Amino acid sequence: MPESPFIHLAIRSSYSLLESMISPKDVKAWCEEHLVPAVAITDRNNLFGALEISLTLSGAGIQPIMACCFDVVEDVPRAEPSRLSLYAQNETGYRRLMYLSSRAYLDAADGVPKLSRALVMEQTDGLIVLTGGAEGEVAKHLLKGRVADARTELSTLASAYPGRCYVEITRHGTPDERAVEEGLIQLAYELELPLVATHDARFMKKSDAQAHDAMMCISNGEYLGQPDRKQVSAQQYLKSPSEMRLLFADLPEAIENTVEIAQRCSVKAETHKPILPNFSNEGRSEAEELRKQALEGLEFRLKEADQLYAERETYFERLDYELGIIERMGFPGYFLIVSDFIKWAKDQGIPVGPGRGSGAGSLVAWVLLITDLDPLRFDLLFERFLNPERVSMPDFDVDFCQERRGEVIRYVRDKYGADSVAMIITFGTLQAKAVVRDVGRVMQMPYGQVDRLAKLIPFNPANPPKLQEAIDDEPKFYEEMDADERVGELLKIALKLEGKYRNAGTHAAGVVIGDRPLVELVPLYNDPRADLPATQFNMKYAEMAGLVKFDFLGLKTLTVIDRALKFIRRDGKDVGPEWKSLDDQDTYDMMGGGDTLGVFQLEGAGMRDTLKKVRPHSLEDVIAIISLYRPGPMENIPVYIEGKENPEGVQYAHPDLKPVLEATYGVPVYQEQVMRMAQEIAGYSLGDADLLRRAMGKKKLEEMIAQRQRFVEGAAKNKGMEAPLANEIFDTMEKFAGYGFNKSHAAAYALIGYHTGYLKRHFTVEFLAASMSLDLGNTDKLAAFFQEAKRLKIPVIAPDVNSSTADFDVRDGAIVYALGALKGVGLEAMKHVVAIREQDGPFKDIYDFAERVDPKHVNKKAFESLAKAGAFDCFDKNRARVLAGAPMLAQMAASAAEDRMGGQGGLFGDAEPALRPVLPSAKAWNGQQKLDEEFRSIGFYFSGHPLDDVLSGLDRERITLAMEIEERASDGKPIEMIGIVRLRSDKPARNGGKFAFLTLSDPTGEVEMMVFPETLSQNYDLLQVGNAVAVTVGVKRNGEEIRLNAERVLPLESARLSRGMGALKVRLAVGANPAEIAGVVGHLAKLPDTERGDILVEVPLEDGRLVILKLPATYTISLKAQRALKDVPGVERVEPLKAA
Repeated sequence: MPESPFIHLAIRSSYSLLESMISPKDVKAWCEEHLVPAVAITDRNNLFGALEISLTLSGAGIQPIMACCFDVVEDVPRAEPSRLSLYAQNETGYRRLMYLSSRAYLDAADGVPKLSRALVMEQTDGLIVLTGGAEGEVAKHLLKGRVADARTELSTLASAYPGRCYVEITRHGTPDERAVEEGLIQLAYELELPLVATHDARFMKKSDAQAHDAMMCISNGEYLGQPDRKQVSAQQYLKSPSEMRLLFADLPEAIENTVEIAQRCSVKAETHKPILPNFSNEGRSEAEELRKQALEGLEFRLKEADQLYAERETYFERLDYELGIIERMGFPGYFLIVSDFIKWAKDQGIPVGPGRGSGAGSLVAWVLLITDLDPLRFDLLFERFLNPERVSMPDFDVDFCQERRGEVIRYVRDKYGADSVAMIITFGTLQAKAVVRDVGRVMQMPYGQVDRLAKLIPFNPANPPKLQEAIDDEPKFYEEMDADERVGELLKIALKLEGKYRNAGTHAAGVVIGDRPLVELVPLYNDPRADLPATQFNMKYAEMAGLVKFDFLGLKTLTVIDRALKFIRRDGKDVGPEWKSLDDQDTYDMMGGGDTLGVFQLEGAGMRDTLKKVRPHSLEDVIAIISLYRPGPMENIPVYIEGKENPEGVQYAHPDLKPVLEATYGVPVYQEQVMRMAQEIAGYSLGDADLLRRAMGKKKLEEMIAQRQRFVEGAAKNKGMEAPLANEIFDTMEKFAGYGFNKSHAAAYALIGYHTGYLKRHFTVEFLAASMSLDLGNTDKLAAFFQEAKRLKIPVIAPDVNSSTADFDVRDGAIVYALGALKGVGLEAMKHVVAIREQDGPFKDIYDFAERVDPKHVNKKAFESLAKAGAFDCFDKNRARVLAGAPMLAQMAASAAEDRMGGQGGLFGDAEPALRPVLPSAKAWNGQQKLDEEFRSIGFYFSGHPLDDVLSGLDRERITLAMEIEERASDGKPIEMIGIVRLRSDKPARNGGKFAFLTLSDPTGEVEMMVFPETLSQNYDLLQVGNAVAVTVGVKRNGEEIRLNAERVLPLESARLSRGMGALKVRLAVGANPAEIAGVVGHLAKLPDTERGDILVEVPLEDGRLVILKLPATYTISLKAQRALKDVPGVERVEPLKAA
């Protein structure tokens, strides 16, 4: 008698996050190798991989069994879960399985999936149940000696699943299994239930046990050295059918029943054509409704337009053509759904982007208000979006204001029903750097050693390198392995775990909408941090299951524009007609000057250089610049500029290409132009031309040979063109199709760029305030905008608890710096402060402030940050004293809050000021200390710069400041720079040692440079953050790209950069003690130095008058002397004066 085959019914895949190392492809290969006809993958509580597994296995002729292993709990608090597996026999069973897996996630308030036992026991048609082996409820009763309870449990389960309940036996070698096996077999015989053998496989081979053990430790935050850690048996590899038959040789029926279960299951997860909710209105079909809305929309658009870019008739013909294709392809509903939620958003005043991607090429989209660009104006092609020759779903990516995007998603949820709308799941994987760190941690290797290994792997978020590639490219890995054998073990484990799924989250923008409860099509997942459930299938498989994705993207720039417009309109102003007509020359001139910090898509240093060269005069130029400024097309920028400067000199391969390429001066910049060239020269339809463009991009040789032949024949027939010229044009098209840009996308983003540019040019204060508001938590961006405001001579009002706002604002032509942007305070806390001030009037003094604020919002840290920034200067100019009093003020706030809670008045409400506690005495800060503390609170130098007063005493011809680099730097010529080290990021160098990226701050801005290993090691301590240095900087300039590297570094006071000065003027703070300065001045009189001169001391009196004292001797007045005087307590500033 032939041996019974064994069918695995309990393989766990890597979709059981960090519990298994087995992928669906591994299972397929294993089944093919062992000639196994069917297999079940039972992931824990989830069906994440159901469709992928189904397609992968069935594609290889292997029967997938749809199943899931659940953690089942009684409906009582803190119930311990037990295991149970369900298998779908048919469509009814699979739908129930999807429903149960969804409920396991959606009902889990704590985010840990588990399934209610009550749900398991109802609606069981089409499902087979396995009892969970030693981890099932029956076995748990047996372990505690409760045989009667075990019998009752098994009997109840068998009644709920009549003829479909199997008693599961596992033999992984655990003590619990051995303790319960006999009892389970006896109960099965007693209740006449079949036995079945399963094996909970977690890894492919015996040799993977150690790597799996490490994976479990990563998951549970444990170490491989811990004796009591969670781990599975080393036997839980994917055993062959013969190994399983041997293991269960004494229970042949348990082997035979695996085949019986496989034969009883005949359903698999299937793909489905796209399913959309029905969008009908007043009895009209979707096609009729779309046509009605489109015709009304076109009349509205044409009436609103400043000018038309074709005959009216042409617009209506194009509309009819597009509608015909949309109807024929069956997509009217898609357009109506997108148009509906965009119109709703616009009605609610939610900023919506003008379009993105190829959708801007559709006239129907424009008239339905989905996009805001007239495609006829910019020659945008519908076929690039929806190709009649290639049926695929249209895909509108829609940008919304990032702060209100959630409102639109909620509208969609309410309109189509909460159970028909979901986000899309994403899976995080163990990538090379992370897996090395994780494995090193669980092996308890020293942090420094693991950190060193991880840093040998290049950092490239766009295309993270594989670990094996990094090892092959970096000889240091082999040195580390030779030095410590554990490194080899770490890398061996890490290589096995790399790429395995680590966690689940939700896609940032994708939303699916169905015509029925989604759980009928896909299982659902619940991300505790998201508003909506998500599909358990990732984007690829959710779409294959029939769900249609809509992208709701958040674009910060739209919020910036909206906020700036609100500032403008609040003050009774508004944008001009050029906002719509897109022809404001002042805006284009500003772009041509490279003055585009904060301007969407145009603010990088290289882009600014390109703008200066191209000098755009129209939106067409901006569209072209956005498209050209990328690797590849960039090399055509000089040709474009040459053509722009001399349009008559542009040569076209054929006269009929002139209308196609004229807008870009003979350079094919866009994919749409490649399509037009095929249409114009070889008579392609635009649909076929789009297929040609795609084929060119993919570079498939056979297809390209056929297309070339068709093009050459078409050119001969259409234009009577000789083959060599046709081939030459085809070669040009092929080159540009590979990296040509989608003009529809570039045009939509150029429009946003124009609007931000227009705001910056005409409403600079409002634009910068709005930009800073949207980057409130990003110190580097705030510093850049602050420098820009200084450069443009726009005042920025310092933080003040009695006059500043919580967020950035505009007042009398100045930017009001946000209290909420200070470090350690928080926007919500400062909104609370402003609300109290507006409700009950300005704060009278520091005590009044402390008594009125809520200590939950304003704690000691907030008091300290506000004091350092000078936000209490309106009460007390001595910031050092207020900072020292922060703990006392925080205590006052807490006591006052307690009194309010108890119904008493303020702690010192009616008290005389004399009774209030006095702030601790503290020496007033000197100018340098004041700036340093501001820096700690604000994140950059605000009221001045430590080098402000040094600047006037320097030889300006020799020094290049940050803002002068672009004009002064030339390739190969070193420059001299000064600055305070603001940031330093050390990196391991390939040849040993370290190099660093250094950010240097001077009074005009900041600049980043590289410090090579030798220079860094020589100046390691000097280049610490906060130090003032003079640097000789090497320059590499390649067109628009400038690279700087520090070649020589000196302490600023040692660098001989001064010009001849006659005197120093020293300004003291109010209340400063002149005796403090006397000692330093006496020392300066005695120092031998060629740079000598007078010292004048400005002493402010209490009544506001200013006394100037000329000290009797002559003194050294070098840079070193200036720095020494600045460090004296009570000195506000030191100013060099020219010799008389």
